[in-house]
Amino acid sequence: MNRLAQELSPYLLQHAANPVDWYPWGDEACAAARRDDRPIFLSVGYSTCHWCHVMAHESFESDAVAAILNRDFVCIKVDREERPDIDRIYMRFVQATTGSGGWPMSVWLTPDLKPFHGGTYYPPDGRYGRPGFTDLLREIARVWHEDRAGVAGSADALLERLRPAALRTDGRFVPGPDALVAACRQFGSAFDRVHGGFGGAPKFPRPSELLLLLAEWRRTGQAPLLEMVTATLDAMAAGGIRDHVGGGFHRYSVDAAWRVPHFEKMLYDQAQLVLAYLEAAEATHEPRFADVAADTLRYVLRDLSAPDGGFYSAEDADSLPPDLAGEAGAHKAEGAFYLWRTGELDALLGTDAALVSSRFGMRPDGNAPSDPQGEFGDGNLLYEAHSVVDLARQFATTEADVASRLAGARHAMLMARTRRPRPQLDDKILAAWNGLIIAACARAGRVLGRQDLLDAAARAASFVHARMWDPARQTLFRRYRNGSVGVDAFAEDYAGVIWGALELAEAGGGAHWLEWARALQARQDELFLDELGVEWYATAAGDPSVLLRLKDDYDGAEPSAGSIAARNLLTLARLTGEPAWRTRAGRVLAAAEDRLLGMGRAVPMLTAALSMFHRDRAGV
Repeated sequence: MNRLAQELSPYLLQHAANPVDWYPWGDEACAAARRDDRPIFLSVGYSTCHWCHVMAHESFESDAVAAILNRDFVCIKVDREERPDIDRIYMRFVQATTGSGGWPMSVWLTPDLKPFHGGTYYPPDGRYGRPGFTDLLREIARVWHEDRAGVAGSADALLERLRPAALRTDGRFVPGPDALVAACRQFGSAFDRVHGGFGGAPKFPRPSELLLLLAEWRRTGQAPLLEMVTATLDAMAAGGIRDHVGGGFHRYSVDAAWRVPHFEKMLYDQAQLVLAYLEAAEATHEPRFADVAADTLRYVLRDLSAPDGGFYSAEDADSLPPDLAGEAGAHKAEGAFYLWRTGELDALLGTDAALVSSRFGMRPDGNAPSDPQGEFGDGNLLYEAHSVVDLARQFATTEADVASRLAGARHAMLMARTRRPRPQLDDKILAAWNGLIIAACARAGRVLGRQDLLDAAARAASFVHARMWDPARQTLFRRYRNGSVGVDAFAEDYAGVIWGALELAEAGGGAHWLEWARALQARQDELFLDELGVEWYATAAGDPSVLLRLKDDYDGAEPSAGSIAARNLLTLARLTGEPAWRTRAGRVLAAAEDRLLGMGRAVPMLTAALSMFHRDRAGV
């Protein structure tokens, strides 16, 4: 076992038995690099990342590769979910120098942590148009010894290229409604009118885009905005990106039709999608959207809920195939937990197997259309190939009978699936993500009239307050696992927990949640607010291992801290009646004037806050 055996991160523990002499991030690794005059190899990933597992099996579990790494480098492993500050800096470097990013992220650093080369996944030998990892290691080691001055100069120059991204000037005015119209026009141009969503493959849910369109529909009443949202939500609900047996949504779809998912399930996706489906249900009064929201929360409460009230982070994409469970040397496969063979359904469902097979487009030889390597074999991905109306006609029965038989089959399939080897659970509890799911549960409790969901939100918020909030320091911790907290929280943690507390207060959970939200906002400002007093750095000052204090300027899979904070300030204004909160929100939006005017599609959550600002001003 290497040093990672002493860590709490599930991702780091996955690598504790590697022959690589891994260090966790910290002073010890930097001191070793300086002492031995070796560059640092930094590997960043997360526990449910499929390609992280692939690189681990191919390279980090290889004695031959480990020998090169241990001889020529000091090797550091980082969990990006536990330390988003480190990930953010070096991902910006990789994107700036290669034009793309992703995980696993592989970066080579000088002993003073300056990056000089980077990329993502590398196969052990050259393939897929990528250089082989072992050849690259040897070449970097050679250059380090033969051209040290060149490496140092390159590292300094590259770091300087990143520095301007850490700076921002104050804008003059809050952008007007024209900025909102322009942003929605960008989404309209990218909208996939055949399959829903925006752009082509791969397709990510990115619910903040839908929340923006819903906000603008509420402000303007423009029907096409709502139509883009409902088409996308319907397509995702019917597609393979949704788990039609257990509920919840997978990370993204590798194809444009939402058919073939990348199978990991993330807590933050479930939370944001629940909010989008709930808002669509309120906008349309269509029960199908509320049903998907409730079904998604049923999955979260069943499979991601910790005994003390918090929520776990994620479930892996990979698991042991059921027919190989217990066999020596069996390897996990992506999606094995979720695939079905038609023979399994025949044995499990009897006469209803044909109905279920037709519903989900199943075939005896498998139905994965984007599986050129035959990875899924004769397994079937479940997606809604036929509607209940079509099935009633096909099987000469009533829609009510079809719905009843499908519900019974789903329960039988869920029970059968519990006997399969489960994907690994990432059981760390993160403050930011728990804030999002608290917001989703509280909103669902209010919209659906479900006291049990409001209670779940209150339990989770109480957990975060009792276990992850230090009242003496007035400080949050980011991570809780196995009874221990660690890592001082980042701006995104404060923003997410504030959102959850405000939703609880708005749902009638108690005025004390509003007061805690005010205290959290004060502490977020104290730790992260910039010199102009208008935007928040992602990290607090004072950590010498963090080369740059950056501000998030992009709403990706998770909205940025600043975008959520702008929304929180407007909610505080509404709930307290204190105009100072709205004034502060206006300053935040003015500071982002350039992004809101020119790149609204890159900051949909911030643009949604701008819509909220103008809607509140107009009294809509």
